[in-house]
Amino acid sequence: MTADEPSGGPSVEASSPASGEVSGGVADERRRRPGGRTERVRKQVLEAVQAELAERGYDALSMDAVAARAGVHRATVYRRWRDLGGLLADVFDAASADDWQPADTGSLQGDLAALNHESQSSLTAQLPLVPALIAASFRSEEAARGVQHLWEDRYARCEAIVARAVERGEIPAGTDARALLLAATAPIYHHLVLLRAPADPDLPEQAARTAVLAARAGAFLRPDPS
Repeated sequence: MTADEPSGGPSVEASSPASGEVSGGVADERRRRPGGRTERVRKQVLEAVQAELAERGYDALSMDAVAARAGVHRATVYRRWRDLGGLLADVFDAASADDWQPADTGSLQGDLAALNHESQSSLTAQLPLVPALIAASFRSEEAARGVQHLWEDRYARCEAIVARAVERGEIPAGTDARALLLAATAPIYHHLVLLRAPADPDLPEQAARTAVLAARAGAFLRPDPS
């Protein structure tokens, strides 16, 4: 699940880096999603934000560095995004507007394994944008809200994996999709982000297989409201 992803994932954003405020003008301009030259500038700037984060981290992120990398005048960046919070918010806004969907391999284990492989690839990329965005979320309120929204969006899209499995009769009806998805994907993030261990080529399949076995046994059934 990437932010470009992230994660398919997903594929995947002033004065005060942690101000947590985006003015109405910035939000309105993002919603208008203009085309032509304006949209090209937006694409260049958001790509520059992601590259700066991946290469240098949140502490080194600055409006001037983004403008220089994007090849646009600094006044353009300040006028449209106002501050770093506005830039980060727009990175996540753009990521959530993509058309990413989880793979449909024909089986629950295959779908979960594909999701885990995609997540592992994003987390171990040469320019690790996803870990940089996660790190930024601990320093910026805008980034924190953006990460939460992006992950909520990605998990909502991935609920189709569980729905397909129920329809195929692989797992019981009433399975909690979010609980199953978290159980299947958490080992990847724990291994790479928390433990900072080298990528394990067998882990995506192993985590998927374990989650499927638990789901078949009813481990993720929602409680009976009665």
